[in-house]
Amino acid sequence: MRSGRIQSSASCSASSSSTFPHPPCLSSASRHCKFPRLLSPRALSLSQRVSRNCLVPETSQFSFSKQSSTNKKRLFPVNVGALVTSNTEAISTGPLVAEEKIGVLLLNLGGPETLDDVQPFLFNLFADPDIIRLPRLFRFLQKPLAQFISVLRAPKSKEGYASIGGGSPLRRITDDQAEELRKSLWAKDVPAKVYVGMRYWHPFTEEAIEQIKKDGITKLVVLPLYPQFSISTSGSSLRLLESIFRDDEYLVNMQHTVIPSWYQREGYIKSMANLIEKELQKFDRPEKVVIFFSAHGVPLAYVEEAGDPYKAEMEECVDLIIEELEKRKITNAYTLAYQSRVGPVEWLKPYTDDTIVDLGRKGVKCLLAVPISFVSEHIETLEEIDVEYKELALESGIQNWGRVPALGCEPMFISDLADAVIESLPYVGAMAVSNLEARQSLVPLGSVEELLATYDSQRRELPAPVTVWEWGWTKSAETWNGRAAMLAVLVLLLLEVTTGEGFLHQWGILPLFH
Repeated sequence: MRSGRIQSSASCSASSSSTFPHPPCLSSASRHCKFPRLLSPRALSLSQRVSRNCLVPETSQFSFSKQSSTNKKRLFPVNVGALVTSNTEAISTGPLVAEEKIGVLLLNLGGPETLDDVQPFLFNLFADPDIIRLPRLFRFLQKPLAQFISVLRAPKSKEGYASIGGGSPLRRITDDQAEELRKSLWAKDVPAKVYVGMRYWHPFTEEAIEQIKKDGITKLVVLPLYPQFSISTSGSSLRLLESIFRDDEYLVNMQHTVIPSWYQREGYIKSMANLIEKELQKFDRPEKVVIFFSAHGVPLAYVEEAGDPYKAEMEECVDLIIEELEKRKITNAYTLAYQSRVGPVEWLKPYTDDTIVDLGRKGVKCLLAVPISFVSEHIETLEEIDVEYKELALESGIQNWGRVPALGCEPMFISDLADAVIESLPYVGAMAVSNLEARQSLVPLGSVEELLATYDSQRRELPAPVTVWEWGWTKSAETWNGRAAMLAVLVLLLLEVTTGEGFLHQWGILPLFH
C-alpha cells in the first residue's frame, strides 16, 4: 500500500507505514486519471499542419471535451491508459524500408560545450520569443535584450558549468544515444540514419535538417528526447521544425511523423525502475528511503490556460513507475516536485526546494532523487540536483542522499526507442481531415497540430518563463518596480556624493559631503 501520510522520525529506521500522500493525479480520489493507451505511434505530420490538416489516422480513439472554469477550451483524454509494450514483431517493415531512405531526428534542448559557449548559448535561449515575450510594438528589441541579459547572466552561469567540468555533456550523450539507436535499428533490420537537432546550440535543428536533405531521406520519424510532452520543450522544438518545413518544398513533400511523448512505453518505465532499484540497494535500509521524483517545471498558466498535458503526463509517468516497483515488492514512500523555475511567475507546484525543506522538517532522513524528465545528464542534474539540492537536503536534516542517474544509453531504453520508431513507420504520411466536430484531444499521441494551434491562439495571454517587465499590482511588477526604485536611489546618492549638490544637501541631510 502507498496511501497514508508521512510521520516524523529521528532516523532512517522510521516506521515503514510512513508514506506520502499521492500527487494530485495519484491520489485515491483520482487514482484512475489515466490516458489513452498508446498502441503504436500515430502519424503527426508537421507539413500537413501547414495545410491545416489533422495529423492522426482516422482510427484514432480520442475525444474532445470542454471544461469552463476559465471559459477556455480545455482538452482531456477519456480512455484508461496502461504500459505500452513493444509490438514490432507484428509489424512488417520490409515494404516500408526496401525502397525508402529512413531517417530519425532526435530533438533536444542543447547546451554549451565550453565556458566560451555559455554567453552565446544564453543569447539563443533568450532570443526565443517563447522564453522572453515582448509586445509586438517592441518585438524589434528581442535580440538586443537577449544580448543584454545573456551578458548579464553569463558570469553566474559559467560558475555552474565550471563546477560540472567546464561545459554541458548533453551533446556528447545525445550523440551516443543517436549512435546506439542507429545500431539498434539496424539490428532490427531497419537501416535508418539518426540525426541530432538541438534547439539552442550546435548541432542546431536547421543543421540537422540540411544533412537530412543532403542524404535524400524519404521517410522521417521525429523523436523529441523528452519523455513527457510540453509546449515549452517538445512543443518549442516542433514549432521551430514546422517553420522550417513551411518554407521548404522538399520537406513539405517528405513523408514524416512525430512521436510527441513516450513516457508510457514499457522499456522506459522498466529502465527507470531498474535504476531506482539499483540505487536503493546502496542505502543501509533501502525500504526506509523516500523516492523523490524531481521534474523540470513549466509555468502554471501553460497547464491551466493553454491545456499543456505535461503535468498530467508526469503524474501518470510516476504512477506507472511506482506500479512497476510494486511488482518487484518495492513499496517505498515517494513524492513528486518540480525544479528549475525562473522569474516571478508561478510555476507548477510543489517546488523541489520547498519540498526538500518540508521533508527534512517532517523527519525524513534518507532521500533518493530521481530526475524524471531528463534522459541525459546536464546542468540541471549535475549542478542543480547534485550540488544545490543535495546541500539543501543536508542543511534540512536529511542525512543520507542518493541520486538516480539519467538513462543515457541504457540498453533496454535504447531498444525500446528503436521499437517506437519501427512501430511508427506504418503511420508515416497517414492523415485524417480535421474539422471542428472531430478535433483530437491533447494527449500523448493526440494531434500535435491541435496542441500547438491552441497554444498559438493563447500564447499572448500566457506569462513568459522569463518576465522582463510587468506593470500593475502583481508580484512581477513589485519585483521589477522595486529594483528600479532602488537603482534610482543609488544613482541619486552617487550624484549627491560626487557633485556635492542636490536635494539631500539642500535639505541638510548630507552636510558632511560639502
